[in-house]
Amino acid sequence: MENNKAAADNKPRGFARHRREDMIGKIYTYLCVLMLIVVIVAIVYFVASKGLATFFKDGVSPIEFLFGTNWSPDGDNPSFGALPFIGGSFVVSMLAALIAGPLSICAALFMTEIVPGKGKRILQPVIELLSGIPSVVYGFIGLTVLVPFISALTGGDSLGYGVAAGALVLSVMILPTITSIAADALASLPRGMREASYALGATRWQTIYRVVLPTLAPSLWTGIILGIARAFGEALAVQMVIGNAPFLPTSLLTSASTLTSVITLNMTNTSTGSVQNNVLWSMALMLLFMTFVFIIIVRLLQRRNKL
Repeated sequence: MENNKAAADNKPRGFARHRREDMIGKIYTYLCVLMLIVVIVAIVYFVASKGLATFFKDGVSPIEFLFGTNWSPDGDNPSFGALPFIGGSFVVSMLAALIAGPLSICAALFMTEIVPGKGKRILQPVIELLSGIPSVVYGFIGLTVLVPFISALTGGDSLGYGVAAGALVLSVMILPTITSIAADALASLPRGMREASYALGATRWQTIYRVVLPTLAPSLWTGIILGIARAFGEALAVQMVIGNAPFLPTSLLTSASTLTSVITLNMTNTSTGSVQNNVLWSMALMLLFMTFVFIIIVRLLQRRNKL
């Protein structure tokens, strides 16, 4: 009787303690979410207020900024055409995805479909090592190895700096991102789909080509889009090998520039509140807008994958 009474007395105490711990956990979670929302809104507001000041305060034409090809911020008649940098960012990022996408998908197929045991033991650590290398190391290797190689390959007609060097460096940098997402998607595919294809007489390659890849196409495109977003926002590595010329890229061997490289090169040389400083913030706002676009595309692809 005494044991039952003691147990009955301890039960409300234990229940109250669990409720208190549950309440503390909920409050902590809500505070973290609220802080995250506040930080995101503050970042968007700060960048937008600085970037939009270019058009509403300094009187720079949005048409000139988006479609102008002349970048001459100094002098009596300054011009702030950002199209060369916008075009450079898109060209380099798309070329990097074009190079890294097939390689990443093939690496993921090798790890999950061809030799899953040895593939994961050998290739996966290499991919993880690539993702942990700092961007300045990629840029330094590109500057000391890739740029002289391209210059020698062209017979000295080019210095080696340009779109090709930037795209190759970025392709190696985004390779781990695309490979990891593709490998996770391939591993999540129900094995019954493969077995059903084999039961119908399909070979391994026919199963991969006609069953696995079409089924996982939205997930694979998600990895590629995230890789493009990663390349679009990279600054230091591209800055070291692309040449940083304010011109629209006309070939793979011509020097160009990107939004991120222009911002990092010029932000410290401008005074806060000046027209040139606000124009650089407008470029940052463009990068932020493109990040939102990439996120929306990824969400649409995920919704399609669920369907």
